[in-house]
Order: sequence, then structure tokens, then C-alpha cells
Amino acid sequence: MHSAFVTAAAESAPSPVIPAIPDLVWGTIAFVVVLAFVIWKIIPSMNKALDARADAIEGGIKRADEAQAKAAAALEEYTAKLADARGEAAAIREQARADGAKILAELRENAQAEAARVTAAAHAQIEAERQSAFVSLRNEVGTMAIDLAGGVIGESLSDDARAQAVVDRFLAELEIPETVGKA
Repeated sequence: MHSAFVTAAAESAPSPVIPAIPDLVWGTIAFVVVLAFVIWKIIPSMNKALDARADAIEGGIKRADEAQAKAAAALEEYTAKLADARGEAAAIREQARADGAKILAELRENAQAEAARVTAAAHAQIEAERQSAFVSLRNEVGTMAIDLAGGVIGESLSDDARAQAVVDRFLAELEIPETVGKA
């Protein structure tokens, strides 16, 4: 009897692993209600939040792409302006070199012209001094020749015109060999 008592007690006691039918029904209804609530209320709000986050991320990526494109355009513009500035600086340097060369050429030309003018003035002055020395020397030689001729002849050659003619003839004879040697 004892075993029949245990079997009867076991049949009447609920199983800890298998729930009773009413518990299964009420559990299923509660699960369906909670599932419906999650599907209609929580999932759409979660989807909205996730969509908003995805839009924010995509917008951030789009803004970052736009900012990067603007930065690239600004860099290209800066590079172009820098190249233009370098080209302009090179042109200014070349112009300055050309101007410097032109100024040097003008200064050389002016210096050469001034040197030529000074040389011409010096030649003219030398020629004038030579002519003056020649006239002075001619007069002195003429006076000495008259004095010598007077001493040799023993008479005074006081007639200036005659003395001058003798001196001119004497000097003309002396000048002829000089001009032949120069030519």
C-alpha cells in the first residue's frame, strides 16, 4: 500500500517541469499581450531612434565629406594663388634684373661718353699746348738763330721782316724731314 499511496500522491501533485494547463493558457495570453505591446509600441520607437541615429551619422558623414571637399577646394585655390604669387615674384625678379642690366648699360654708356669727352678735351688741350709750345719754341729758336747769325756775320740783323723771313725759311727746311718721317 505504501507504493500505491506514493503513486497516488505523485499523480495528484503538480509537476515542477510541466506546468498545468491553465498556467500555460494564462502564460501564453500574457506573452502575446506583451509581444503585441513590444511590436506596436517599443519596436517602432526603437526603429525611429535607430533611424534618427543613422540619419545623424549619415548627415555627419555627408557634412564631413562636404567639409573635406571644401577643404580640398580651398587647398587647390591656395595652391593656385601660391603658384600665381610665385610666378609674379619671378616676373618681378626678372624685371628687376632687366632694369638693373639696363641701368648698368646706361651707366657704362654714360661713363664711356664722359671718358670720350674727357679724352677729347685732353687731346684738344694737349694740341693747344703743343701749338703754344711750338709757337713759343719757334719764336725762341728764331731769336737765337738771329743772334747766332748776327754773331757769325758780324752784323746786327735788326730788320725784323728780313730776320723773320730767314727764320721761317730755316724752320720750314727743318720741318720738311719731320713730316716725311711721320708720313
